[in-house]
Amino acid sequence: MPPYEPASADDVAVLAAQLGRAPRGIAGIAWRCPCGKPGVVATEPRLSDGTPFPTTYYLTCPRAVAGCSTLEAQGVMAQMTARLAEDASLAEGHARAHEAYLADRAALGDVPEIAGTSAGGMPTRVKCLHVLVGHALAAGRGVNPLGDEALDALGAFWTNPCLEDPA
Repeated sequence: MPPYEPASADDVAVLAAQLGRAPRGIAGIAWRCPCGKPGVVATEPRLSDGTPFPTTYYLTCPRAVAGCSTLEAQGVMAQMTARLAEDASLAEGHARAHEAYLADRAALGDVPEIAGTSAGGMPTRVKCLHVLVGHALAAGRGVNPLGDEALDALGAFWTNPCLEDPA
């Protein structure tokens, strides 16, 4: 499991502005935007009201969210899913990403209702680039091949601080 920074009161305020609601189940900050603001929040696998929550890595950086939405609108998810059926190596990497995601969540707590279920369509398809990118940012390159690929498609802005205050 990647190390998570504790969320400060300022982080919680930024997350609330990014999400447009109060953040729930914060386990920590899993990745920060180059501007220093939270970009991926690690979320507890069970929310305070008891609801199981399989999305361990929740992408919050407005630029990343918008970029992922653009890629999704361009049909990238369907293309990736088709490639999983054709490329055994890619499918194996996607399955390993699923296992890594499950291991990270298990380190935060056991929730039997969602055992074996990761997020983003893993391990057999792609249904949410936001999840795959969040995982790739939190875990680092080489863990989630399709998350890494989506980051590459988003371009070099990952190395640049925000030019405006996104939240």
